Amino acid sequence: MLGGIGTTEIVIIAIVLLVLFGGKKLPELARGLGEAIREFKKSISDK
Repeated sequence: MLGGIGTTEIVIIAIVLLVLFGGKKLPELARGLGEAIREFKKSISDK
């Protein structure tokens, strides 16, 4: 699913997100992303 993204890249992305949004905002962003993915999958499977 993630293609050529390795562990190092994921760690770097996580650190950048932590710096940009702070620790309190990340769970909220992750929850919103999860809901968006769920809705997207639901809309695709309804066809």
